[in-house]
Amino acid sequence: MTLTTKIDHVFAGGLGVLQPEGQSTGIFKQRHSGPVRVELHGIVGDQHADTRVHGGPEKAVHQYATQNYQRLAEAFPDSAAQLVAGSLGENLAAFGLSECNVHIGDVFRVGSVVLQVSQPRSPCWKINHRFDAERMSMFVARERITGWYYRVLQPGSLEAGGSIELLERHTERFSIDEFWQVQLAHRPVLEDLFALAQTPGLCADWQRRLGERANYLQKRTASLS
Repeated sequence: MTLTTKIDHVFAGGLGVLQPEGQSTGIFKQRHSGPVRVELHGIVGDQHADTRVHGGPEKAVHQYATQNYQRLAEAFPDSAAQLVAGSLGENLAAFGLSECNVHIGDVFRVGSVVLQVSQPRSPCWKINHRFDAERMSMFVARERITGWYYRVLQPGSLEAGGSIELLERHTERFSIDEFWQVQLAHRPVLEDLFALAQTPGLCADWQRRLGERANYLQKRTASLS
């Protein structure tokens, strides 16, 4: 299939401080107008406060669908003025790609960089603090407008205005949206969990977590039968 768009904005940068408790965070990124270099761990110069849950080769680059900000602004009108591209800490902002048409394992050429979708972003409490909105991260998760992470298959450079082009698709079934539908289901279908865990390109951590959940539910079902 043909799936292309362009980079509207590129964001990267150092650490900031979240009020009111003063936690260190990498959510306050700066916009870059010129080319940036992308290596296996992400954009050169980008930083993360908690490297246990952010950054690293399986979360090297974060993209967010710019059109999602309108939904957030409608749901949280008091924060609407702050809800602009880049404010959720993403590296790439673009229209055209979304959780519904980006699939696990998709390979994109972005500028001269080749990236592969490795997993969705899991929204955390720092989003709530960033916008002083208690339930925003829960809304992002529930509405499945989380954005997604890439691993870097081929380092290179990219910049705003550059193209994003789908090169390969490894599953027609599991978009980011469908990933969350399966993962968040109160009573997921076992076959869906096993299939999702085995999706080519999905990061090892999610393969393990989904596989363990599927095995647990399978054993529990067998013990009750």
